[in-house]
Amino acid sequence: MDRAMRVGIDIDDGLARLTLRRGEAGNAIDLDMAHGLLDAARTCAAERVRAVLLTGEGKSFCVGGDLGEFSRLSGAALEKHLTAVTDALHDALRTFAASDAPMVAAVQGAVAGAGLGLAAFADVTLAADTASFTAAYTGIGYSPDAGVSWFLPRLVGPKRALDLLLTNRRVTAAEAADIGLVSRVVAPDHLTAEAARTAEALRRGPTAAFGATRRLVAAGLTADLGPHLDREARAIAAAAASDAGREGVAAFLGKRPPDFTRGAPTA
Repeated sequence: MDRAMRVGIDIDDGLARLTLRRGEAGNAIDLDMAHGLLDAARTCAAERVRAVLLTGEGKSFCVGGDLGEFSRLSGAALEKHLTAVTDALHDALRTFAASDAPMVAAVQGAVAGAGLGLAAFADVTLAADTASFTAAYTGIGYSPDAGVSWFLPRLVGPKRALDLLLTNRRVTAAEAADIGLVSRVVAPDHLTAEAARTAEALRRGPTAAFGATRRLVAAGLTADLGPHLDREARAIAAAAASDAGREGVAAFLGKRPPDFTRGAPTA
């Protein structure tokens, strides 16, 4: 199976649906899947999609890296291979992060290793109430990748992040929601529909304002208050002057739903 088959992509009216397609292997990330994610990210950027929905086929969202593939190599060859995998995966995350389009992830079953990174990366993460989460890295003598060591402290705090990373204890979906690792928990039978509904609502939203908001939240975690207030002031002024800002205000004053998918505001 080549990398185009590892990650399915379907774009319809500005909504990109990405599917990890190694369900029989727990959607473990091998070199082809890492490149498949990068190809998908670049396609989303080129198509200027308005929202992204990420799912994984089968019982588990993503169990992390493909240890079977890694175990066939050793020494310098293994280091070179893992560098190639992480370079592609990390470039995919950078490309998605640079986009204005928000990402929704729907996760089920085992969410581990790099799968945990993908779940943490998404702007809105919905988890089936039967899902479980574990870092897993140090349990096999590895250190984190896929942004896990960057996202976890920001989502759950440094102390709890170290607990998860060092002990590799398994976290239920309910606890994941309590500690801020996922956005909300839904019944397994409702996960697909709820994730699609959420992604569709974001597709209809003000994409540029979403992008500005995502960047402000990310910057606000490390910025001093004064410069961040200046950044907010510039962003809201630009948003207000944009077509989406004008449409949003016109819709509010006209007591009608806004249509952010069109360029110019209507009366």
